[in-house]
Amino acid sequence: MIQIAMTVEQFLEQRGEMPEGGQWAELHAGVPVFLEPPDVDHGTVVLNLSKAFATYFHQASAGYACFDLGLHISRQPDTVYFPAVSLFLMGPRFAESDNAVTVTVPATVIEILSTPDRKQGLELRMAQWLYWGVGEIWMIDQKAETVQLCNRQGPRGWGTGEVIENLDSLPGFRLPVTDVFEVPEWAK
Repeated sequence: MIQIAMTVEQFLEQRGEMPEGGQWAELHAGVPVFLEPPDVDHGTVVLNLSKAFATYFHQASAGYACFDLGLHISRQPDTVYFPAVSLFLMGPRFAESDNAVTVTVPATVIEILSTPDRKQGLELRMAQWLYWGVGEIWMIDQKAETVQLCNRQGPRGWGTGEVIENLDSLPGFRLPVTDVFEVPEWAK
């Protein structure tokens, strides 16, 4: 049986009928791929990043973060990845916030390596992000409690006790690595 590559439009139309309502589905070269649902710690990292970026972008009066936004990185066959966070530094604020998928290239993509399938094929995803024009990629490893940054200048990383800072893309941004993984009081 020959499988015809699915377009992004078909994927979005059928996504609600997929397992878990398509929430953890991506489109890789026209083929739907179903990722494992992330764990609670993944949600903790997303919560902490959302607070940090909301504070930063409010003070900067420019830029914004989108969470679980589909990034349509190639067509024919279509590929759509859903990183945990996409940072947009240019254009109207919140222009992509209500979209399911965008072709607008974010300045930064943040991947949370919370499940084996999110770690698998990471090198290919990173190469595709950089080729597509993403300026930097953060890879957050919950188990090791590390943040790795990759851009065209090379890799950079932070661990427990260090502070994410001195980023060309986010002037003045400071985030202690421990804050990325901190479980909120109400969840303890």
